[in-house]
Amino acid sequence: MDRASPTVLAAPMVHFGTSLPAVQQIPARSRPWEREVGGAEMLAAAQAAEQAGFAHLSCSDHVCVPVSRAAAMGAVWFDAGSTLAFVAGVTRRVKLLPHVLVLPYRHPLLVAKQYGTLDYLSGGRLVLGVGSGHLKPEFKVLGADFEARGKVTDDYLRAIVAAWEGEVARFEGERVAFRDVVVAPRVAQRPRPPIWVGGNSPAAVRRAAGLADGWIPWELDPEALTAGVAHAREVRARAGRSSPFAVVAPLAAPVDATAGAVLDAVERWRRAGATAFHVGVGAGSFAEFLDRLAWFGADVIARAG
Repeated sequence: MDRASPTVLAAPMVHFGTSLPAVQQIPARSRPWEREVGGAEMLAAAQAAEQAGFAHLSCSDHVCVPVSRAAAMGAVWFDAGSTLAFVAGVTRRVKLLPHVLVLPYRHPLLVAKQYGTLDYLSGGRLVLGVGSGHLKPEFKVLGADFEARGKVTDDYLRAIVAAWEGEVARFEGERVAFRDVVVAPRVAQRPRPPIWVGGNSPAAVRRAAGLADGWIPWELDPEALTAGVAHAREVRARAGRSSPFAVVAPLAAPVDATAGAVLDAVERWRRAGATAFHVGVGAGSFAEFLDRLAWFGADVIARAG
């Protein structure tokens, strides 16, 4: 219900986030230096991003990668909960975003417990990014129902909200049910942390607009974003939801990008309905990556945000 919707990122402010380095090593996108990134570099990157003014840091989610898909999508995918907790200890302001957690892989009370604890320990910095998943062999290995993943995701989202918002939680859904349980420590953000839903399909947009507080599409153009935003507004209007709604657009900042070119892209996305950005920061080395974070903060965030 809309009364329980937390305050989230929304226009006219614009916010920028980025992925931690090396957390997903997709061959077509990963940079050679990322293979050498360890814990010390991860912490340094998190601190540099926070100092530059980024609003969130993210880590993606795959539990296991089938050998048949490893050449295309890479085998290295850091665990989101562990990685975000690791960097939370050396940062103070920046939000922590799993981008995105495949919800059907885990019982919703496990998600509520793990990420609720992260919100509590970080002082209220969690943004829970979730999706329904797409990798059928991974579903099979984990014993999750691929064909029903959309319905499962909807049910689990409602269950997580129930676990976070109630002192004593109760939920009766199609796929999961519980009653008279306490999930503690309680989240620091009240009534709960914001939830953003990833995906480009109409079902993902409906899920984001009807059950959550933001939408994270990927690999689309501004025209497609405009259509998705219009759909989201229709869903929210029918549901009587009027709270702020985040629309997180993808934004590239390759090594040769100028601040002017990036700011032009920001303006195109904002006209399409974006309120926030997830930035891919290009760099030829880890040292250059840190420098590029600082450059982006000084020349883009300071001027656009």
